[in-house]
Amino acid sequence: MVSTGSLIAFGAVSLGMVCSPGPNMIYLISRSITQGRKAGIVSLGGVVLGFLVYLIATLLGLTAVFHLVPLLYTTIKWAGAAYLLWLAWKSIKPGSPSILKPQTLSVEGPRKLFFMGFMTNLLNPKIAVLYISLLPQFQVPEQGNMLLQGATLGLVQITISLTVNLLIVLAASKIATWFGERPTWMKVQRWIMSGVLTGLAVKLAAERR
Repeated sequence: MVSTGSLIAFGAVSLGMVCSPGPNMIYLISRSITQGRKAGIVSLGGVVLGFLVYLIATLLGLTAVFHLVPLLYTTIKWAGAAYLLWLAWKSIKPGSPSILKPQTLSVEGPRKLFFMGFMTNLLNPKIAVLYISLLPQFQVPEQGNMLLQGATLGLVQITISLTVNLLIVLAASKIATWFGERPTWMKVQRWIMSGVLTGLAVKLAAERR
């Protein structure tokens, strides 16, 4: 079984990732404001399915492949760290658009909403980094079945992401308006997210296989 310390640490990493700027947050806020909470919730269902696909793929052997081909793991690790640093810079660089500024989206039906949420998450590099590079680092062979450990960690991440994203959907309009009227808090939010992403990048780069 996964230790309590590992669960807490991975939960903190998952929370930092879901709260950082990214395609999922942009899409859910924009969709909820454009088409309402119901559409946002349907889209969130697709996002959750994307998490499950990544989790199953990880459990079915991506970790084993990395052990067989260390160079592949090292390449993905450094690429992931570089991507997180790029996101950190993008959060605070001068003139960058606000993550909480909704985009204009066309009105879509439930099936397409679900599919778009799924594809947004499936093509999200940040989630790929989380599952392919970060999750295996919290699995310890001495603590029992690796498959069970991976499933436990994955469900923790999905639960945290579902909770945070649901709150974002339910309060999308208020969140965008509140931050839009308070530019100082917007700057604070940007720097906090940049710090979280930088910390994750450093942790990822420093970890041994």
